[in-house]
Amino acid sequence: MQNNPHTTLITATAPVANRTHGGRAKCLQRLVRLDLPVPATVALSFEAVKSIAAGHMPDIDAVLGCFESGALLCVRPSSEDPDWGGPGAIMNIGMNDARCEALADTLGKPAAEALYLRFVQAYAVHVARLDPDLFDHVAADSTRGLRQTLRAYEDETEEPFPQDPAAQLAGVLRSMARAWNGTSARLLRMAKGAPGDAGLGLVVQKMIPGFGEEGEYGSGVLQLVNTTTGQPQITGRYLSQSQGRDALGADKAALYLEKDPRGTALEDVAPEAFANLKTHAALMRARLREEMQVEFVIEKGSVHILDGVRVPRAPRAAVTIAVRLAQDGIITPQEAVMRVNPKMLTGLLHRQVDPEAPRDVLGTGIAASPGAASGRIVFTAADAQASAARREPCVLVRRETSPEDIRGMHAAAAVLTERGGITSHAAVIGRGLGLPCIVGASTLRFDTRKGQIVTRSGRVLRTGDVITVDGTSGQVLAGEPAMLEAALDEAFQTLMGWADAERDIGVRANADTPADAQTARNFDAQGIGLCRTEHMFFEPGRLTVMREMIFAETSADRAAVLERLLPMQRDDFTQLFRIMQGQPVCIRLFDPPLHEFLPTTRSGQRELAEALGLPVKDVTLRVEAMGEYNPMLGMRGVRLGITVPEIYEMQARAIFEATIEASREGAPVVPEIMIPLVSAAREVELVKVRIDAVAAAVRGERGRAFDYRLGVMVETPRAALRANEIALSSAFLSFGTNDLTQMTYGLSRDDAGRFMSDYVQQGVYPEDPFHILDVEGVGELLRLGAERGRAARPNITLSMCGEHGGNPESIAFCRDAGFDYVSCSPFRVPVARLAAAQLAIADKI
Repeated sequence: MQNNPHTTLITATAPVANRTHGGRAKCLQRLVRLDLPVPATVALSFEAVKSIAAGHMPDIDAVLGCFESGALLCVRPSSEDPDWGGPGAIMNIGMNDARCEALADTLGKPAAEALYLRFVQAYAVHVARLDPDLFDHVAADSTRGLRQTLRAYEDETEEPFPQDPAAQLAGVLRSMARAWNGTSARLLRMAKGAPGDAGLGLVVQKMIPGFGEEGEYGSGVLQLVNTTTGQPQITGRYLSQSQGRDALGADKAALYLEKDPRGTALEDVAPEAFANLKTHAALMRARLREEMQVEFVIEKGSVHILDGVRVPRAPRAAVTIAVRLAQDGIITPQEAVMRVNPKMLTGLLHRQVDPEAPRDVLGTGIAASPGAASGRIVFTAADAQASAARREPCVLVRRETSPEDIRGMHAAAAVLTERGGITSHAAVIGRGLGLPCIVGASTLRFDTRKGQIVTRSGRVLRTGDVITVDGTSGQVLAGEPAMLEAALDEAFQTLMGWADAERDIGVRANADTPADAQTARNFDAQGIGLCRTEHMFFEPGRLTVMREMIFAETSADRAAVLERLLPMQRDDFTQLFRIMQGQPVCIRLFDPPLHEFLPTTRSGQRELAEALGLPVKDVTLRVEAMGEYNPMLGMRGVRLGITVPEIYEMQARAIFEATIEASREGAPVVPEIMIPLVSAAREVELVKVRIDAVAAAVRGERGRAFDYRLGVMVETPRAALRANEIALSSAFLSFGTNDLTQMTYGLSRDDAGRFMSDYVQQGVYPEDPFHILDVEGVGELLRLGAERGRAARPNITLSMCGEHGGNPESIAFCRDAGFDYVSCSPFRVPVARLAAAQLAIADKI
């Protein structure tokens, strides 16, 4: 046995490895090396289990020869990653009529029969594949229950229950090996990141009786930290007269571990065993360099360690555990950084539904912005604002959002839309605001006229009903489940400090308002990489002025109206600059088509006509005249800046005057001005001339010098291809991957959600390109743009400012392509910082 690498007794020197025998087998070997009281265990390798599934059994007698005669055995799975799961453990193998009778003398008849009954039922269900319902009406009395179960087994299989331990063990091994290769099991582990051909090992372990009549017998689990917070706390359960993980399912009979005023504890009934357990757990923590959950059995007061698994942990606990291990000198700060999945941080930055809370799921959609919030249903932005004024949390429900809904989104606790994808308007704004958001909720039917939502089961929810939007899972829940609050504690700050010391690419935030900028600052963003100025114009006092400008007939009239917007824009920018305290702020000039600012309903057009003193007919005709067949490819961005230059001139003046104002009180501000939707170098040249002229005028009027940088948002394929020409007039190129992906694919991000899941499932696209950067297609344009831009202007700054900027996969691409920084929504900044640090550390390993 010892010479067989595929079926080996676990000793300190046995050839056991995680990649060949799985994590459980390797962990047990480490426990053996620590001289912990681990029962005899045999490990079967991935190859051995694969052979068993194909019908080739190992030498079962040799396996049994590793254990004392008459020992009961347990078989457990051992996959390479514990998260990949595996078949459930089967205990008490070797139990038969004779063994039951013998154990009755030492354990007592009820305990012996209970063990036999448990094994027969497990064997019947998992090996003989009998229906579990067959045993629903088995008597609670162990003697009658065992007799009924054995009879039911014989009736169903037409053969008696196997009495030979070798035959029992062979059947269990074969069943577990084949279960691993089943379609459902394979799909389940692949969903958790396992390769389709991932191997399974098995461990066969001698069972220690947790039943007995003299002394303390029982089983339980113990860990040294709280699963939710990660703080030191002995937690777990112990159950006298039990085996396996019975204690976790026994609410009333189970004992506490430490002395507890609420009831009896293991420390009360077996103080020496409890002290030994704590010592063993602390040794495992120090030597295995991880917080471990210990599965144990107590036999006559003596402790036996059956298994050690990594403590399950919530995101907050994951951070705390990693930091405490590093602070205790068990791992390095770099290892601590590597141990936290960046995507887990979203669970710290937002409120979340308590994992223990019951969920009444109404429907599902795309999880577009993480976090969870509850509130009463409202169907309009105005109702959301009214609800906020009453201090009543609300959920804004829309078919899809538009810029006019910005005020309602600010007022709402969460947003739910029937349409849209991961980069739709609601998703992008939701992430920017840190607002829980679900889009593309196609399992629900929205009837905005009646003010109701109808589920697939016919359940109707109306205006005022309370629902919860779980933007982390994509579930819409009825009512108001218990929540876990956001937790940016000292451990989080420590971990992020270690991450910042390692990363080698900058991380900025997309921030449109002073509130966004403050959030970015709180999360230690290194500046603002994208400020979308159009959102500032949708506030009530500005929207009417903006509409008046649109109706102006001449350039002079437009300039006169915009003069009223100038102080408002100047105040916005001054606040941004002051909040960022000298860090770079990149302001994108006006981008959307003007018709987005005009009302589309008859009532809205009547209100506008009244405000402007115009006939309703004139307003309606103007709105219709400004409509476009494809507005996202129409009169927007730089095209608007060239044909209606007064807008960009006003914005430039507001930026420069705010620069002077903010620089009086702190570090000098060097604003970055970004031109959107460029496709030709001449567009940049025309805008640059006007911006430079405004800068010269402000310098002359104020008698103050200032610097600024002018650059381009690369959103069109042509801009990427002609980056060498565009770079000559640009200090930076910032790649806007939202629109660049749309234009490269010829695909609307707002409509993609309707069929994207089908495309991914059928292998048309490996992933949703609006969610995960398409490095082969869009990525090639980014590389070409970066290479050509740098060739023409070696010191040009390169960045990514689309929603992809916060994804670890995109950050890896940007580092490889030589980008200087990425920019993402404020609440994704910590995720990006941690991901960038992990990439830098991985390069050094």
